[in-house]
Amino acid sequence: MTKIRTLLIGTAMTAFSAAAAMAQTTQPIQPVQPAAGVNAQAQMQTQVQTPGADVAPAAQGVQPVQPVTPAPTRLTAPGSTDPLVQKREANAKASAEYRASKKASKAELKQQQKAAKSEYKEQVRDAKINMKADKQAASNEMKMNMQGQAGEQTDGGEVKH
Repeated sequence: MTKIRTLLIGTAMTAFSAAAAMAQTTQPIQPVQPAAGVNAQAQMQTQVQTPGADVAPAAQGVQPVQPVTPAPTRLTAPGSTDPLVQKREANAKASAEYRASKKASKAELKQQQKAAKSEYKEQVRDAKINMKADKQAASNEMKMNMQGQAGEQTDGGEVKH
């Protein structure tokens, strides 16, 4: 008995929810009302024309009437009260935020690495210039010392080999 009652209640709930969903999604169709005066007569003539008639509505100066259709509306469901759906949406949002944060951090890291690399290259270039200058200064000093000693030897007389 309880199984039958549960089955009947479940069926009734399904029917009610389906009816409610249909009521929310269907929109009433609004009839097109003809305009008053000459346009109304022309509309009636275009609708009542016989198949063998040679007179076109455009030839009479009246444009054919297009039925007015409402603009398509996008139906969106309000936020679900189901906790699993809410958790899934929260997880998707958090995941999207994490990916965006990770991408921004990666871009910032690349920029920092690029700046550090350029600074390192500049330091290496400066060090090479300083080494070259030091070698040149040492070479010049050695040449000066050699010239000074060579001058003393020519004045002193004996040179031993």
